[in-house]
Amino acid sequence: MIRNAIQRFMYGRYGNDQLNLFLMGLYLLLYLVFMFVRLELLYWVGFLLLAAALFRLLSRNIERRQQENARFMRAAGPFLSWLHLRRTIRRDKEHVYFKCPSCGQQLRVPRGKGKITVTCRSCGASFEEKS
Repeated sequence: MIRNAIQRFMYGRYGNDQLNLFLMGLYLLLYLVFMFVRLELLYWVGFLLLAAALFRLLSRNIERRQQENARFMRAAGPFLSWLHLRRTIRRDKEHVYFKCPSCGQQLRVPRGKGKITVTCRSCGASFEEKS
């Protein structure tokens, strides 16, 4: 019953996206810092971030919110990709990762094969590395 009421209320509204998650995370971080330093400005900045996130969540202007999120993802995309790659490298115990010296492409080779010649799939450059 309550679930249907929430679904009906949210029908036609934008909902959540990556920018909203970032705004809410930043709000939580600012609030935690505020709890320790008691700087009133942090509280109000955090409150404005939370209000902006709720406004975006409940907005009916879906196209505008999608454009805002796309701009955010263009700006934050390289950093998020870098974080994802670091997490993958940390979890992958069977491979070693190298960056191609000519094009910068990330390459993965099996671990423990000694000194090998790595050929980049993007640009065709070859270089020797120890796996």
